[in-house]
Amino acid sequence: MKLGVFVARVFKDLPFEEMLDFVKSWGVEAVEFGTGNYPGDIFVKPAQLLADGGKQKGFLHAVESRGMFISAFSVHGNPLHPNRTIAREHHQTLIRTIDLAQQMGVPVVNCFSGNPGAPDSTLYPNFAYLYWPPEYPEILQWQWEQQVIPYWREVGRYAAQRGVNIGIEMHEGFTVHSPADVLRLREAVGEVIGAGFDASHLWTQGINPVEAVKILGFAGAIYHVSTKDMIFSEANMNLYGVLDPKPMDQPGFRSWYYRTIGYGHDLKTWADISSALRMVGYDYVLNIEQEDPLIDGLEGFTKAAGNLRGLIIRSPLAEK
Repeated sequence: MKLGVFVARVFKDLPFEEMLDFVKSWGVEAVEFGTGNYPGDIFVKPAQLLADGGKQKGFLHAVESRGMFISAFSVHGNPLHPNRTIAREHHQTLIRTIDLAQQMGVPVVNCFSGNPGAPDSTLYPNFAYLYWPPEYPEILQWQWEQQVIPYWREVGRYAAQRGVNIGIEMHEGFTVHSPADVLRLREAVGEVIGAGFDASHLWTQGINPVEAVKILGFAGAIYHVSTKDMIFSEANMNLYGVLDPKPMDQPGFRSWYYRTIGYGHDLKTWADISSALRMVGYDYVLNIEQEDPLIDGLEGFTKAAGNLRGLIIRSPLAEK
């Protein structure tokens, strides 16, 4: 496995090549770039690179000449949004990103599954994962059968024809937010669909990431791994519960919030995740993603890099 980093807003104040030199100095071998929608497109603007082969070559040279490679593009959005203007914009950015990934030899595009509304909803998504009252299961069935599966069958076919895999991040608030959801969509669409694995969003749902790695990994359904930690505040959790809508920049009042590697769960837990990934045959990138509200982004990156470098297993498995 190799150490990677997701370069988005945290690195926005650094010029492109200065940013590359900075992450390289901390042992980074792979870089994931945002290409629009929620992550923004600070370093990669797909329309511009698609229109100019010279810019593409220059961009790749800047990365590869430093001994690094692009592990993935991130285009997280909601292409199923019931507001058709938002859905169309997010869909078009996703398609441009898939095209760019093909041209630049990037094997994975990471994104969200999206979340539709209800049959008569025109403005807002509807997260309908409740067993009762009875209208919720009816909405959820409609979302999967009429929106999620048909959309991803079409986009999955488009991506597969271009040799690009789709890494769906399991995130609260989107239709696909658990290992079971990833496997359901993969079964319906094909092997082009896998997981953009982020342990932090599983912990918030009470899912053990080590076991989730085994469930998805033995199915061959992990395409990219982000390392972002989180922590629960027991006092706030007892007051508000796990479903907490307060902003992430108010950690003192939230039931849980994101942390830098080493400041949430202990390093033994992250060693267990790394070992589980090795067990299932994952040998790609462990990607740093920094969203800790208590630590400056660049400092958080350096702390995470220092901790993760010691956990990555690099030697090949001995043959039995």
